[in-house]
Amino acid sequence: MSVTSETPRRARTVTPFRVEPLTATIGAELFDVNLGEVSRDDALFAELRALLLEHKVLFFRDQDITRAEHVALAERFGPLEDHPVAGSDPDHPGLVRIYKDLDSPPEHYENAYHCDATWRVNPPMGSVLRAVEIPPVGGDTIWVNMVQAYARLPQSVKDRIEGLRARHSIEASFGANMPVEARHALHRRFPDAEHPVVRTHPETGEKILFVNSFTTHIVNYHTPGNVRFGIDYAPGAGDLLRYLISQATIPEYQVRWRWTPGSVAIWDNRSTQHYAVQDYWP
Repeated sequence: MSVTSETPRRARTVTPFRVEPLTATIGAELFDVNLGEVSRDDALFAELRALLLEHKVLFFRDQDITRAEHVALAERFGPLEDHPVAGSDPDHPGLVRIYKDLDSPPEHYENAYHCDATWRVNPPMGSVLRAVEIPPVGGDTIWVNMVQAYARLPQSVKDRIEGLRARHSIEASFGANMPVEARHALHRRFPDAEHPVVRTHPETGEKILFVNSFTTHIVNYHTPGNVRFGIDYAPGAGDLLRYLISQATIPEYQVRWRWTPGSVAIWDNRSTQHYAVQDYWP
């Protein structure tokens, strides 16, 4: 059973791992774990997956694993996919290498609250991220429990957004800085995806607030029940979407992780958002 404002966290009585929750609502650090072994052991992986559903993001330190083990662990959750802009390691398809140095061009795709690739019709289930080299300070990542973000909305807002759907776009995010033809080509490959504003988790049944920085607009707001004059729709629908997106910034729903070399985070992309803090040089 997952945490809501009304439900205490379930105590796990049998586990091969030592589990320490990091906040009252999201995230746990696991000890006595070798993720290379987990990638090869059905029972260990089943326990890890159950803990992921419970805590939504899991953290590990001092994981001396190879790229092949990293990929093998991720493939336990399902098939991997390339990112159309970031690409992947040529020797390990599906493994995205994020590298920044003094010569890296500035970009601001990661330092926004988002779920990965919601511009896809079927967004990824989750991710496995490993730190190899880090700055001496800075570069933390924040994760947000979007189950809590929905559960603690005022009832009047829940009633208002019931049944609403929204568009998510790669063209308006990764494509925005591209030349016009390249941007249009990206849009042809990945037309805007439409998702419910409130999504139901396919495994836990929890309701999730499912809008983020890839979300451009609500598509079915303009109805007689919502709109008397144009101002009700524009900016009315936009103001509602901005309010919903802003819920990810509430600290009570968050956990912040300070990376060290060899540390790993595994998260459920369906029920969380994350923000990569770009406070390091450059």
